[in-house]
Amino acid sequence: MTAIPGAGTGTGIGIGRGCGGIMGTEGARGVELAVHPGGELGSLRKWLVLAGVPEGEIRRTPGTPGPGEQGAFDVLSVLAASTGVVAAIKILPQYLRAKRSDVSVTVEVGGKKLTVDARNVEEVMPILERLLDD
Repeated sequence: MTAIPGAGTGTGIGIGRGCGGIMGTEGARGVELAVHPGGELGSLRKWLVLAGVPEGEIRRTPGTPGPGEQGAFDVLSVLAASTGVVAAIKILPQYLRAKRSDVSVTVEVGGKKLTVDARNVEEVMPILERLLDD
């Protein structure tokens, strides 16, 4: 996934898996995060920076529509060393608990997608952490 800062108008967050021409990203890992409902993209980006993910490693990129979908929200692409990716995942419980109950984040790691919200965060986080270990 190539990172294009400021591209699109949706509200997802993603972390890309390819280098996409970003300097200094050799050996980096990535994850995609899509936030629902819209309007929460900037908020999650701030939380990621506060969690220690370097701002230069977070990019807003166009989302990819799923089968049968006509459009997709943008995502934040985070391409980082494994510590940055782990920080991005580990901040999700705090982020979701601080938001309205209807906010959810769809996380894609290694081609697998999981949706986490305040109601299922305790169940989903161990699965996400195992996916990061793969």
